[in-house]
Amino acid sequence: MRIERIWCMPNSSTFSMKPVMKILREEMKGEEWADPFARNSKYAKYTNDLNPHTLAEYNMDALDFLKTFKSNSLDGVLFDPPYSLRQIKEVYDGIGMSLTSHQTKHFFSDIKNQIQRILKPGGIIISFGWNSNGIGKKRGFEINKIVVLAHGGNHNDTIITIETKIQTTLEALIYDNK
Repeated sequence: MRIERIWCMPNSSTFSMKPVMKILREEMKGEEWADPFARNSKYAKYTNDLNPHTLAEYNMDALDFLKTFKSNSLDGVLFDPPYSLRQIKEVYDGIGMSLTSHQTKHFFSDIKNQIQRILKPGGIIISFGWNSNGIGKKRGFEINKIVVLAHGGNHNDTIITIETKIQTTLEALIYDNK
């Protein structure tokens, strides 16, 4: 596993930062990529954002969007969600929706379970956030690289975790047969 630290100006449009664009060019292999929190990004073939005022192809809850894919069908997923429950609440409030109590407790784990299910073995997940947890070893992933984007001042770093799916769980195999 490699760890890098790069300084760059912060930007709420994550994929417009030059170091991020470089990482996406280097890591996105294959055509079948999904982005459940795309906003206006067009890097992935399948784009979704809850907000209907974005350029995303679909405007669904991220979990519902990910459930539309067959198990082991994607080459990669871009995972750039709101980084905290407060930010998630702001996104939902911003379009007149409310978070359910289930979402406040299981938002990230439910989405990570779906990402695990839909990625092919050897598939890549590029996660963005304030931690390097990624999808995780328990879900059959191995970390390839961690990039810390330092923004200076009082800004939190953006941490990019790049992982490869190394195994498929039994749950993923059962899911499509329901």
